[in-house]
Amino acid sequence: MAARLDRTDLKILRLLQNNGRLSNAELAETVAISPATCHRRTQRLFEGGFIATVRAMVAPKKVAKGTLVMVGVVLDRSTPESFATFEQAIAKLKFVLDCHLVAGDFDYFLKIRVGDMEDFNRIHGEQLIALPGVRQTRTFFVMKEVVDNAPLEF
Repeated sequence: MAARLDRTDLKILRLLQNNGRLSNAELAETVAISPATCHRRTQRLFEGGFIATVRAMVAPKKVAKGTLVMVGVVLDRSTPESFATFEQAIAKLKFVLDCHLVAGDFDYFLKIRVGDMEDFNRIHGEQLIALPGVRQTRTFFVMKEVVDNAPLEF
């Protein structure tokens, strides 16, 4: 389907990426197409997997989750089975925002939001180091968020 994206489709994607609250009428007017055509195109973008979901970005500090923590995880074995077991377990933890298998010094890199350092200390001691196959974790407390969830450029 990528080959069938035209300039209008790309413009719709860019606009929705920057403001998911645009109504179909506003989107259609900005892109200079009819609302019916805009709706069909937007639905096609959803069905084609170009738009995965639409959701609100909640301000972390407003819901007492102002501390951002990055955690590097090293597993005790590098086997498909140990990776699968870890991934199944980590997917169940609601405080983990992102989990990425990476190359380099760590096997996985986690993005976690918590209320404060004490909150993270509890989570780390009770849940993170108890995950299957975890040999070592390395924690990085984010001092300043310079760029977070920037829109994709295309």
